[in-house]
Amino acid sequence: MFNSNKKHHLDLLCVRHSSKKSANIHLTAHDSLLYTSAFLSYSLCMSWRPQEPPARWLRKIPSRYHTFVRYLVRISLAGMAAFGCFCLYYVGLASSYDIAQVGKLPQRNIVYDRSNNEIDAVVGSNIDLITFEDLPAFMVKALQAREDAEFFTHSGIHVRGLMRATVRNVKDRKFTQGASTLSMQLARNTYEIRAKSLHRKFLEIALTLRVENHYDKPQIMAGYLNRIYFGVGAGHLGIQNASKNYFGKHVSNLNESECAMLIGIIRGPHIFSPWRDLDAAKSQRNQVLDRMIAMKFIDDGEKQRIIALPIHITKPEDVATEKSYAIQAVVREVNKLVPEEELQHGGLKIYTTLDMPWQRRLEGELQKALLSLEKDRDYSAPTIAQHAGTENPNYLQMTAVTLETKTGAILAQIGGREYEHSRFDRSNSARRDLGTAFEIFVAAAAAERGRPIYPGSPVATGRPIGPQGVERIARRCGLTGPFLQTEDLYRGAVSATPMEMAIGLSTLANQGSRPRPYLVREIRNSENEVIVNNGPLYFPALKPQAARKSLSVLKETKGTDVFTGATGSEREAWTLRLGPK
Repeated sequence: MFNSNKKHHLDLLCVRHSSKKSANIHLTAHDSLLYTSAFLSYSLCMSWRPQEPPARWLRKIPSRYHTFVRYLVRISLAGMAAFGCFCLYYVGLASSYDIAQVGKLPQRNIVYDRSNNEIDAVVGSNIDLITFEDLPAFMVKALQAREDAEFFTHSGIHVRGLMRATVRNVKDRKFTQGASTLSMQLARNTYEIRAKSLHRKFLEIALTLRVENHYDKPQIMAGYLNRIYFGVGAGHLGIQNASKNYFGKHVSNLNESECAMLIGIIRGPHIFSPWRDLDAAKSQRNQVLDRMIAMKFIDDGEKQRIIALPIHITKPEDVATEKSYAIQAVVREVNKLVPEEELQHGGLKIYTTLDMPWQRRLEGELQKALLSLEKDRDYSAPTIAQHAGTENPNYLQMTAVTLETKTGAILAQIGGREYEHSRFDRSNSARRDLGTAFEIFVAAAAAERGRPIYPGSPVATGRPIGPQGVERIARRCGLTGPFLQTEDLYRGAVSATPMEMAIGLSTLANQGSRPRPYLVREIRNSENEVIVNNGPLYFPALKPQAARKSLSVLKETKGTDVFTGATGSEREAWTLRLGPK
């Protein structure tokens, strides 16, 4: 037992020790023993303090698992908090998008000339909207069977399908499956969510929930069909345009077979377009009908009846497209630079190299010259006035191309006299014999080899080189042939398009460096971001001195920068010109 004085003294010592104050303390051996005994007694007393009983929900769990369970609960709560923050982030991000865009038309694609003046609006500007009431009941069932079986019952997200797709993507280690419902596809098409990434997928889900909250199922289905892409060709964005262009009728007047075919080509509009492959389109129609049988919308007897229904596909040339050869050429080039779906969705700003004042002046002068020729009393060929309304007009045609020799920029492109009468672009596709206009390439081949040039005598110039040597230089300059392997080649027995001749002449004028012709210099999307930046590109063709010598043939022959090549026929003539416009 300890006396009270000593206990009090020890308590004081403990306080001093625990408070870590600086003090000089002198302990005897007896005091040290008392101190140690008291400390051990205090420790034992503290260890005998009763602990709080475990929570009621833990009492049913064996005590040895209590620590593990507590950690598990804490981790779960932290995970739930993180998931809540994650959801709040994407909900907030989705709320920044204009939900009214779902019901609006895609924006126009604007085409600008080289001076940034607006010259036209193309593709995506003439989309006809439909409502759910315009859709045949059979089309609604066909779309549901093919694309989203639980469309009218889910909340926009098909959870089981999404989980299956996630497992598949993990196995494949890439995004091969999307499990997108119609609502998700509508959100993706409206807000142009193209990239395949987890961030984009989560954003798409959040936007889908917003769409489902603001629009009912009929509105969502109609919105989806108004924005979906249906195949190659202008005006194929939206079910109504596809119906008019493929079948020549309003969507409400489609029969069951036509409805199933349109729904069938959605998954591969390029591959299954009836204009490209009618058999493939019919195969997709049959697959849609099989899905409808599986969902008990129809039976096998009805399938056979529907297959027997007539389908009348319109011709692509009967569908209205761009209003001029130049704009048609612009659209062709844009389709090579961006996916056609992006062009169809609209909102693009397309900046071209076209010099519209020069384009109009050139068109006017050529038209004036041909009309004057047709009025000549000695002119006996068909005139434009006689054949303007016929199916295949056979009047005198014209075509022209103007290239900027140093860059390859196309300043003007004329494919014919009247686009409304014939959409065949002669500037890119019409091949005509060159005649004596080919002499410049014979001269270039001779100059490249260091051989003499005889102006006005292409056979004498080309004979030491040989047909293969002349062909090699002509191909380097942009001509594609075919090339004869006889002396007739030197006389111009080779055909070319106006565009090829413009490239070839530009190559010679550009010190033997062949420029790549281009019409589109820049494309910006609806966010005004540059998605295409196009510019000059060159390919070495022949030596600079050889190019200069070949051009001197033209000047020595005519004494000017204008050279006219006669083809040996009264039906055709070439005019080549180098110099300022």
